[in-house]
Amino acid sequence: MLNKWLSLVPAVIAGVALGAFYFGGLWLTVQQLTKTRRPVLLALGSLVIRLGMTLLGIFLVTGGEWVKIGICLLGFFAMRTILVHRWQPQMSPAVERGSSHGTQS
Repeated sequence: MLNKWLSLVPAVIAGVALGAFYFGGLWLTVQQLTKTRRPVLLALGSLVIRLGMTLLGIFLVTGGEWVKIGICLLGFFAMRTILVHRWQPQMSPAVERGSSHGTQS
């Protein structure tokens, strides 16, 4: 039973790594969109590369086993949640208290 659970560890680690690659690449792409003369080409090229590499990685690590695919995707989306939380815009304390609505105390 323990060996079965341990066999899933590489799938979750791969999911986390693939999530970091995919969403990190997306973040880098978005940062470059305003700096390029061909933003559509950059966005589509990035999508094809990120998606292709991610799907290939999932296939290679899981061997097509549905349980491992599910575990890998859990790691993938866990990394997405971590990165979204990390990269979200930070609000100033005044905005969080609601003082930016034009009212003064």
